[in-house]
Parts: sequence; structure tokens; C-alpha cells
Amino acid sequence: MPWPSTADDPVLDLIRKEEARQNSTVQLIASENFASPAVMAATGSVLTNKYSEGYPGKRYYGGNMVVDDIEDEARRRVCALFGAEHANVQPHAGAVANMGVYQALLEPGDTVLGMSLDHGGHLTHGSPVNFSGLQYHFVSYGVTASDERIDFDEVAAKAHAEKPKMIVAGATAYPRIIDPQPLRDIADEVGALLMFDAAHIAGLIAGGQHPNPLPLADVMTFTTHKTLRGPRGGCILTREEFGAKIDKAIFPGIQGGPLEHAIAAKAIAFGEAATEEFSAYAARIVENANALAEALAGHGFRLVSGGTDNHLMLVDLRGFDEELTGKEAQAVLDDAGISLNKNTVPDDPRSPFVTSGVRIGTPAVTTQGMGPAEMGTIAELIARALRDRDDLAAVAAVKADAATLCAEFAPYPGLGG
Repeated sequence: MPWPSTADDPVLDLIRKEEARQNSTVQLIASENFASPAVMAATGSVLTNKYSEGYPGKRYYGGNMVVDDIEDEARRRVCALFGAEHANVQPHAGAVANMGVYQALLEPGDTVLGMSLDHGGHLTHGSPVNFSGLQYHFVSYGVTASDERIDFDEVAAKAHAEKPKMIVAGATAYPRIIDPQPLRDIADEVGALLMFDAAHIAGLIAGGQHPNPLPLADVMTFTTHKTLRGPRGGCILTREEFGAKIDKAIFPGIQGGPLEHAIAAKAIAFGEAATEEFSAYAARIVENANALAEALAGHGFRLVSGGTDNHLMLVDLRGFDEELTGKEAQAVLDDAGISLNKNTVPDDPRSPFVTSGVRIGTPAVTTQGMGPAEMGTIAELIARALRDRDDLAAVAAVKADAATLCAEFAPYPGLGG
């Protein structure tokens, strides 16, 4: 049977609209980035046609001689990039990677320490509405009230009191370096495993802008589409002693056939991240984050912890306007051509659906080629839109200025026009 002779215009039109949106609006969501044309080409390649349940050399289907080589190459590259002994590149997402680690190394009901969601952690670090909180006994730690940084004294005290089987490090809304050494020391004191969820900072680690958790951590998980700038997906790195258990947990434990087109794209991203150009890119991400944070502070915004060491900043809007919520700020800025996300701040009195803050990241705008000067412009646009949020004409003017800025730095010129 031939393929359909007519194009699916409604869906293709929507894709073109999204291309136009990405080219013409400011992307500040800390968990997003712009993948390279090579990564996107692999993601849309003929590899999407191949079923390959299992692992290289141990598949349940025939015809996998090429994809075996691709998956092996991805594993070799990521192990070299981070100095790991064993890699599993099959997880479809970071949450799946975390689930695989828990299933491999924990028993249901085991005690685990993880960072509280409302202090910057992730759903899979023990949220009661997530599988992690439902299947395991998570005990949360957070940041201090004084400097809003991880309270290692609290981590140590809870570890000694609870005797967890595992301590989970990592965050989704924490703007500071996470030093793995004190966490390793605490884990050793109580005989716990240490897992480091590097979903947000994997690219910064690869680029030398954040300490590498390996080999201090027993396991490191991460996503490949944030600061690492690859395709959407996850990855697990671990010691050789845990490799077989983790592989079994991913397949056949959690997933079926891996997405070999995504794995090929991951291999390309790992190769890109091993270059000097990528190291310079990672350094510029951090430079831009600091510039944007400083510029926002100059407009009256309060930065949680006082600033940033990495790719993101958490902004408490109450210092700018006591009545302004994260939910409203996100909606207004969408109308103004600026994408970011509402986010709770530590000890937020508002609900996670409303919030008192927003999370802002610089990976995508850095990929576009923007620098500190543009960060000042973006801060001004944010302040203008939120200050005049009840004035539709003022918000529209900000959107026009955002489009003018993005026209100079279009990530995919020629698309979405």
C-alpha cells in the first residue's frame, strides 16, 4: 500500500505555528533548549521504524545489527563524557530513569531521602502524588530559611535518624551548585546509596561548569534535552556492579522497545557535548544566568538564595509586586512573547497551581547566541510586561520588542516564517 498522497495539513500547519513561536518569542523555560539540526535529523530518521527490545547482542527481534552499533556508540560516548563505568541510554524520560534506579536498587517501602518538591526537588524525589512517594517511604529535606541553600545539617540529622537505603540529590528549581562530597560523606555514615539526579545540570557537568557527581555517586540519572541540548529522553550512569540490575529494571521491567531514533540522537548530542565549543557554550549559559539575575534584581525582583551558580534562577515575585502570582506572571508573559514557568518558592504560602514565583533559565537563549547585553534587554521586557500587565497595548508592545530581539537570534532561520 502506498502512503497517503495528501498531506495532513492541519497537523503540519500546527507544527509550522510552533516553529514560528520558537523563532519569534523568548524561551526562558529552564528545562528547554534548542536541539541541533543533526540531533533533530536523527530523531526523525528511519530508525523510528526498527523494533529492538533488549540490548545490543541480546535482542528479541532480528535485523538489529545496525542499531546495536548505534546503541553501543551512544553508551561508549556517554561513559567517556562523564567518566562512568556503565550506561543505559534507553530510558524514554528522566522520570523513567529514576523509576528504573529505584526498581533496581530498592524494595517497596524502603526509606529514601529526597529534596522536597516545594524547596526545589522533583516529583520523582518522593512527592506523595508520584509513584516514588506512593511506593517508597520518602523523607524530605530542604533549604535553610536564612540563605535558601541545601541544609546539609538537616540532611545529616534525618539520615542518622531514618537510616535510609538511598539518598537522592539533585533538583529542578535550585539555583546553586550541589556539592556531591558532603552527600557522599553522609551516605557513607549511614550506609546508604547515593543517587544524583542531574537532569537539569548534565550539560553544565559535561561543560565543566558544575562538579561531576561521578564517581562519588553510585548512580547518576539525567535527561538529555535540557542543558545537554540533545533529544528528549533519559540516561542512567552507574558503577559496573549495579549495571545488570539497572538494565533489567529498564527492560523488561519498565519499558518495551527502546526508541533507537532517540538513542541515535543522544549519541550525537554526547558527541557534541564532548567538544571545546560545547564547553564554551556551558560557560556562556552560566554567564548569561548571572547577567539576567543581576538585571532582574535591578528591576526590584527578589532572587531566591540571592543569585545563581548555574543555568537558572528562582524569582520571588512578592518583592516586585505583593499581589502578583506566578500563575498570572506566566500568563502575562506568554502574551508578551516570553515563555517561562510559574514555580513555588521555599515555604511558599500559595499553592503549586498559583505560586509566588517563577523559574527562569538561560540554556535556550544562549544556544541562540544571545549574551549578557541581551539578558539586560530581556529583564527590561519582563519588568515592563509585568508592571503594565493590565494594559493590553503595553503588553503587545513588549511582544513586538521581543519579536524584534528574536529576529536577530532565530534558532532555526527559514523555519516557521
